[in-house]
Amino acid sequence: MKKFILSIAVIFSVTLFANAQKYAFIDSEYIMENIPSFNAAQEQLNQLSSQYQKELESMHAEIEQMYQDFQAESVLLSEDMKRKREDVIITKEKDYKTLQRKYFGPSGDLFKKRQGLIKPIQDDIFNAVQEIATDGSYAVIFDKAGDATLFYTNPRYDLSDEVLRKLGYK
Repeated sequence: MKKFILSIAVIFSVTLFANAQKYAFIDSEYIMENIPSFNAAQEQLNQLSSQYQKELESMHAEIEQMYQDFQAESVLLSEDMKRKREDVIITKEKDYKTLQRKYFGPSGDLFKKRQGLIKPIQDDIFNAVQEIATDGSYAVIFDKAGDATLFYTNPRYDLSDEVLRKLGYK
């Protein structure tokens, strides 16, 4: 019984404390869509990704052709020639995987380029939100974009347009 009363008291005090706080939300996707430099950066990243993908597809097609040629000619090759051809194909596959990691890996070229182009914009948004939170005395500002689980949001508390104005857009 004491645990039940204690639980009720904790819930009651948390509710009172929560009611004294100010909350708001933003939609970071909406904000970024309305920043021209973000759209330009995104387009640049898409082009770079497409270029890398085409290069890798070409390399993969070359490896596939080498493998098909090897299979077709293997009955005519000596064991030594077979091993040499297999080694060439294996080396080419390793080069392919290395290049794939170089372009698309966790610390690859595309990731670094994204960090260089998008991170400064995200930092500006974060700083604007932080200023708005401080000036407006908000305890918490949620982001409803992406994986956030906000079942209901009252548009009255949406600060997305205010963030854009703070950044000098709209």
